[in-house]
Amino acid sequence: MNVVGIDLSGPRNIADTFVTLFEEKQDTLHLSETIAGADDQKILAAVAGLGSGDPVVIGVDAPLSHNPGGGDRKSDQELRRQVAIRGGRVGVMTPTMTRMVYLTLHGMALARLLETLKPDMNIRIVEVHPGACMLLRGAAVKDVEGFKRDPQARLNLLSWLDMQGLNGLPGSKNAADHFVASCAAALAAWQWALGSAVWEYPVEMPYHPYAFVS
Repeated sequence: MNVVGIDLSGPRNIADTFVTLFEEKQDTLHLSETIAGADDQKILAAVAGLGSGDPVVIGVDAPLSHNPGGGDRKSDQELRRQVAIRGGRVGVMTPTMTRMVYLTLHGMALARLLETLKPDMNIRIVEVHPGACMLLRGAAVKDVEGFKRDPQARLNLLSWLDMQGLNGLPGSKNAADHFVASCAAALAAWQWALGSAVWEYPVEMPYHPYAFVS
């Protein structure tokens, strides 16, 4: 299995989009490539370059649907509730709120683009929330809440991700927060593919065609 984690940005802020590609080996994931500042063409090429041999699971950190009429989806409400139970503060944003809508549009467009690789490739796409993934899987609340601004928190989370089975990650405070988020996106997608998601909101066709997991 190949696993791809995508921390997606809005369509005009490509510098903040990070993609990490992993290969599953002996029940662990091994980092094979990192792409910083990835536009849609680079993402499509990277996924296509994995070939048609092994299944590819892609975790996208962006809303991949929205409600007709706007507002929270049921999945947003449920994940927010789970995060509150855990006691952490990670934003679960409404897909159509001001500015967030640009990320939603980008996520939906990217998913559609990746779907064009079928049926030549065995691809599964899932919506993920990296902060919630780490929080609900037991990462330190302080690190999850602070990793966007605190290099030590990022270093702590990279060590934690290694313990979750993601190998080959850099042990450096210089790692970007978007890199850490993309790795957590890969973790959520991988565990979902293995049937081990800690939280999952299922597909609700036709409006919500992708599961949302942590």
